Amino acid sequence: MSVEKTLYIDASDQILGRLASIVAKKLLEGYRVFVVNAEKAVVSGERKRVIMGYKLIEKVTTHYNPYKHGIRRPKSPHNILKRTVRGMLPMDKPKGREAYKRLRVYNGVPPELQNKEFIKFEEADKSRLARGYITLGEIAKHLGWKGEA
Repeated sequence: MSVEKTLYIDASDQILGRLASIVAKKLLEGYRVFVVNAEKAVVSGERKRVIMGYKLIEKVTTHYNPYKHGIRRPKSPHNILKRTVRGMLPMDKPKGREAYKRLRVYNGVPPELQNKEFIKFEEADKSRLARGYITLGEIAKHLGWKGEA
């Protein structure tokens, strides 16, 4: 029986796309990954433009039954981050599906992970951004999330 490799990652002030790609690689390597403070991750770009980009896909409907069917867009920060990582995994293959099952994402820090040592990735830090950014918590508020940002 092998020792399970586990990573505890703090997403605060980390760029969403870069963080998601690193997490996806670690999951494919066999790590179990816990990501906390998802609402504090940042998305680069002009605030209004990023929000409009996220809202744009909600207007997509179908003729079959527009009220019942359509694209389901995650509204909470932890689901947005989880969905971003999912997009970087080969979900059509068993290894991608198994990797996705090893991912846990939380808003804030849950009590059971309070005393763990969290890591941050230098290559995903928001200090690398030259222009503006917006946090996932703010994006989620504009999409209709009712939690605390």
